[in-house]
Amino acid sequence: MPSYDSTRGRFRLAESHLAVLGHRLEGEEVPSEFEEAERELCEAGLTDQDGNLDFALTPLVSTLRTPTVVLHVEALGEYGTLHHGVTIGDGYVYSHESWPGFAESEYVRLEPSMLVWALARMVNLQGEETEEVATPEVDATMAVLDAGLATLDSLRGLTAQEGIDRIGEALKSAGLTRKSQLSTLAKLIAGMRCSWRMTAAWQGHDEGTPAMQVRGFAVWDCGPLGYWHRELPAEPVLPGQVDDTARLKLVRVDAKEVWQMITDLLPRTDEFASSPHPG
Repeated sequence: MPSYDSTRGRFRLAESHLAVLGHRLEGEEVPSEFEEAERELCEAGLTDQDGNLDFALTPLVSTLRTPTVVLHVEALGEYGTLHHGVTIGDGYVYSHESWPGFAESEYVRLEPSMLVWALARMVNLQGEETEEVATPEVDATMAVLDAGLATLDSLRGLTAQEGIDRIGEALKSAGLTRKSQLSTLAKLIAGMRCSWRMTAAWQGHDEGTPAMQVRGFAVWDCGPLGYWHRELPAEPVLPGQVDDTARLKLVRVDAKEVWQMITDLLPRTDEFASSPHPG
């Protein structure tokens, strides 16, 4: 169910609720497939019987409808893929975060100065002490990675070391023979807490011609083994762009470096096509 917390100015909304609000904002009829979502919005007091939006919703909906910059976080963990992000509009900035097993995401207005901090929190960026590994860089192929990941369902009942050994055998069979890299990648696969990628999209320019611009980066969060920047395949990766022969390159980075990557993701003023948004 959609809801609103007036004490913190936050909303819980699903994609179906946003679709209804978008139609209402444009003065359009709501399609029949969204009747249930429309009823829920009315029951929550976010719209009235005539479909008019509650005043508190207007900045959020207008920001989502006409964004200046969209930042998206796709995080893959134990409970599947979650989608978070930030939308920067004309005068407003809103974050949204999802929760495993729930259709609704939480939308909260942000101060622009808190933007990087909010994105860092979405990926649980922590400055923890990390363990030593055999090599700070792994260079393999996607086929090697897939072979290692394919073993994960068969590790139940094994000790931690037995699991690492089994992953290592699969990596070796797939062609990774360098001992230090094999050992490190096997430990990373076994100890991965989650992986995530962060992208930014905005209306920029290509040599003066207006064009949509996108950039991003991807990280493995391996807990005590630290953060690993997936330099290759480089983001943004499009569907079907990567096959088994594609190169996989992982480089160990610390939390401070990840923070800087998030900062560098944000477009500069001169990267916008026109009417640049500050920050």
